[in-house]
Amino acid sequence: MEIRTEELKEKAKTLRAGDKIELSGTVYTSRDAAHKRIISLIEKGEPLPFDIDGASIYYAGPTGTKEGMAIGSCGPTTSGRMDVYAPTLLDMGLSAMIGKGERNQAVIDAIKRNKAVYFCAIGGAGALACKCITECEVIAFSDLGCESVKRLTFDRFPLIVAIDCEGGNLFQSGRKEYSSEN
Repeated sequence: MEIRTEELKEKAKTLRAGDKIELSGTVYTSRDAAHKRIISLIEKGEPLPFDIDGASIYYAGPTGTKEGMAIGSCGPTTSGRMDVYAPTLLDMGLSAMIGKGERNQAVIDAIKRNKAVYFCAIGGAGALACKCITECEVIAFSDLGCESVKRLTFDRFPLIVAIDCEGGNLFQSGRKEYSSEN
């Protein structure tokens, strides 16, 4: 199922853990250092590099761009490093987060409270993932290099719903299913 990022605020309510989608549209990269700066800007009441409400953030630090490509390798990073920041952004209207790995209970609670969604991208496949990114522009914190905030354009980027807005959690259900089969 293809979903556009501008539809995510509404579509997130219908997605369930385990659903596979292809995401198209605008997505922003942000990792630890950029999240820390964004939270600092929020605390100071200063302008943000992008509108959080309705946005999708991909936890990634792309490598240098290869000739003929919009971006270099662009795989997900471990999402748990952003857990301290995620509830604040979700409460500001963040629609989706994309990364890899489990999230803590505070993030799960914020996902449910705000009817958002957490997607997982395939780790270790950054060289393939970059083929689904058609545009890349650094929009903030260029001094952070690969961890700067970038505006990406996804074209049918493959994702799986890991945590849905009802609290469905693929990490928990997957473990239960696996252990019951053995």
